[in-house]
Amino acid sequence: MATPAFITIAVDGGAASGKSTTCRNLAKRFHLLHVDTGSHYRTITLALLRANIAPDDTAAIEVALNPSAADTSITTGTLLCGNSARLTINGTAPDAADLRSPAVNAAVSPFAAVPAVRHFLFAYQRSQVATARTHGFHGLIMEGRDIGSVILPDAHLRIFLEADPAARAARRAAEGGIDSIVTRDQTDSSRSTAPLLCPPGAIRIDNTHVPLASVVDQIAALIDAARAAL
Repeated sequence: MATPAFITIAVDGGAASGKSTTCRNLAKRFHLLHVDTGSHYRTITLALLRANIAPDDTAAIEVALNPSAADTSITTGTLLCGNSARLTINGTAPDAADLRSPAVNAAVSPFAAVPAVRHFLFAYQRSQVATARTHGFHGLIMEGRDIGSVILPDAHLRIFLEADPAARAARRAAEGGIDSIVTRDQTDSSRSTAPLLCPPGAIRIDNTHVPLASVVDQIAALIDAARAAL
């Protein structure tokens, strides 16, 4: 059987809109590299908090993220875990519990709104397409808030997942999260750099009352159609 055409898929949406679970399932079904850019911002947030840098201290953030600075303490890499690519900081991928800590939950959106942080991750995130090719995946599925609009605007398929705030808050609570969905939405949608939005031409899918399996099947059909057109 011939190897399927390499495909790139961008999945955007607000907090607890089902991006990660949906993308993990699709990555497994189609042998895609799954890249969760939300975890990238959480990883950078954790590193900056550990360096005692606040989200409003843009000068300190720029120094910490400057690769040419002699005293920089943040370097990035990729750790492949099955179908998932994890961002490493100084050679280590932080524990999931640390990335979901109350301190990171409270600071991730403010840090993500800082242009220097987004610039720092921009090239790295785009480079994951090459990572997927190098490691023999049949494509890449990347999730976040600006994937279809900024990181991969030319992705073969762009999806925007949404659900009402009450449903998303319930999901986040079931995961043990305590961050405010409404506050995250307001911060992510109103930032001046790469705000959360549904990119023109993306396919909107409201999964408020739709089972996960049905959403996965719906997007799987879209992937098959997009790949057939390549």
